[in-house]
Amino acid sequence: MEGIRSLFGGLREKIAGKHVKIVFPEGDDERVVRAAARLKFEGLVDPIILGKPEEVRALLAKLGFEDPKSKIIDPETYEDFEAMKEEFVNIRKGKATLEDADKMLRDVNYFGVMLVQMGLADGMVSGAIHSTADTVRPALQIIKTKPGISRTSGVFLMNRENTNERYIMADCAINIEPSAQELAEIAVNTAQTAAIFDIDPKVAMLSFSTKGSGKSPQVDKVAEATKLAKEMAPELALDGELQFDAAFVPATAAIKAPDSDVAGQANTFVFPDLQSGNIGYKIAQRLGMFDAIGPILQGLNKPVNDLSRGSSADDIYKLGIITAAQALEEK
Repeated sequence: MEGIRSLFGGLREKIAGKHVKIVFPEGDDERVVRAAARLKFEGLVDPIILGKPEEVRALLAKLGFEDPKSKIIDPETYEDFEAMKEEFVNIRKGKATLEDADKMLRDVNYFGVMLVQMGLADGMVSGAIHSTADTVRPALQIIKTKPGISRTSGVFLMNRENTNERYIMADCAINIEPSAQELAEIAVNTAQTAAIFDIDPKVAMLSFSTKGSGKSPQVDKVAEATKLAKEMAPELALDGELQFDAAFVPATAAIKAPDSDVAGQANTFVFPDLQSGNIGYKIAQRLGMFDAIGPILQGLNKPVNDLSRGSSADDIYKLGIITAAQALEEK
């Protein structure tokens, strides 16, 4: 277990005692409540659980985490609901009326994201019982993407416990067919995310071609994205287009891309489209025996992360730690 301890051990040290407030909207799910309670018990996060207080407290008691100081909010009885509605209308700039706001903010994901936007929380973790769209849509409408970033993207942190290896792969969750400009943004964003996990990013823009060995519009897109990413972040160790073996294997890199400062030593991999990204991380997970942690959403002004609906309480706990680390990085 050396790898997982070293990874999360470092993140725990970063966030412990910092009182980062993370919203967990799905307070009627035992896995979520267990993870939130554990984070609070260990002094890592100050969780805000959404749900009916009597039901959430009953769940906490059942799990052995009874704590009268636990912060539980019921959107239906929230005392500042009117002020939140007005702020929502203001943020949506004519796209929503007060009547719309009243209806939408009764959705726990919209309510949770508004707590983050209004500075009452630092981040949100959802998706145990909601779809990715249900989690991401409110974040895009309310928190929005950072300046210079046109869309959010989803990365996986690949960690192998017995070797202490860790890599970042993107975009494996959100953008089906990103343009060259979007791919460049994803690359720069992914390098910033890698740094949160103490990875010194060396970014490979992946393709089926290395440095012009293949000819196609798909290759041209990755080559253009590489050029744009270098213009956006000239200090970044980034290169492309590279086949995976050229990016990862030093001997192959020496033959295929001898002049590259990334080939053969890449640790941050940007796939050309969602299809290859999703397939790629799952091959690494299943055949390479890597722990795939994510998707971790990036590009938003404040962190909101999406869970798989098959997540365990431990998965939710880990994503809570990551979200808190992202929030501290933003500060």
